[in-house]
Amino acid sequence: MTTCVFIDGAVGTTGLEIADRLAGHRDLSFITLSDEQRKDAAARRAALNDADIVILCLPDDAAREAVALIDNDRTKVIDASSAHRVADGWTYGFPELEPGQRDRVARARFVANPGCWPTGFLALVRPLVLAGLIPADWPVTVSGASGYSGGGKSMIAEYEAQSAAPTGFRAYGLGLAHKHIPEMTRYSGLAHPPLFAPAVAHAYRGMIVEVPLQLRAMPGAPSPADIHAALAAAYAGSNIVSVATLEDSRAMSQVEIERVGATDRLELFMFGNAETGQALLVAALDNLGKGAAGAAVQNLNILAGLPETEGLRL
Repeated sequence: MTTCVFIDGAVGTTGLEIADRLAGHRDLSFITLSDEQRKDAAARRAALNDADIVILCLPDDAAREAVALIDNDRTKVIDASSAHRVADGWTYGFPELEPGQRDRVARARFVANPGCWPTGFLALVRPLVLAGLIPADWPVTVSGASGYSGGGKSMIAEYEAQSAAPTGFRAYGLGLAHKHIPEMTRYSGLAHPPLFAPAVAHAYRGMIVEVPLQLRAMPGAPSPADIHAALAAAYAGSNIVSVATLEDSRAMSQVEIERVGATDRLELFMFGNAETGQALLVAALDNLGKGAAGAAVQNLNILAGLPETEGLRL
């Protein structure tokens, strides 16, 4: 028996990436709407209610409106927008977040896809909070750079316009109130919001997320080896998230924003200096892969009871 899927917003950046991954996917059938039907409220309502699983690739307000159009108690929803990431009744769609999270996703009806920045941040920080290595009240900072496709159609057009001459790197979120901060705070288990300093690079896709730690100042002064051991244990056996060995990390001189390419992998690194008591945690991912479309397909597989990595680019 096939699972019927409807991608609402299938012609957007994330929607196209999801559709590409699902092409040829076993055990799935699809509801598709023509350009004219997408503008027809009745046709959209019917598609939303006829599907077994709906994936929303819409702006936040439109995602909320789409959920309101579903008037049955059967259709499951994966929302790739930020509308429901900290909303009551929604399960956070990061299966690797902590023990038991994958089962929560499997039992859920409403799943909120994580943001790309929170995916890298939480992968690095949540295991360390759970292990007691980062106290819940510790002042955590996070920075990095994302490809400009993370800004959606408007930013893509800005960077790719024939007359455009955008900078190679620019900081943003300077009001320190980025929309990702609530989910970073809630799902990390931190008592206070992290100081988040994001930037955009002149690259279409890719992402580097960095969390520096002054280990010598932290309770118990954990060593770089302690930090690495907690991360390695958290993702042991994962086909999607990997943690570089200490030996491999020591041999590296750089981490490129294109590190994982157009894949759905998430690669984690711990660069440490035992003498100075410092560590730099780094996550490399594709903002359109594990940071968006790849995560949606992974969650779809879990909801449908299919192999978790089916259709993923690993």
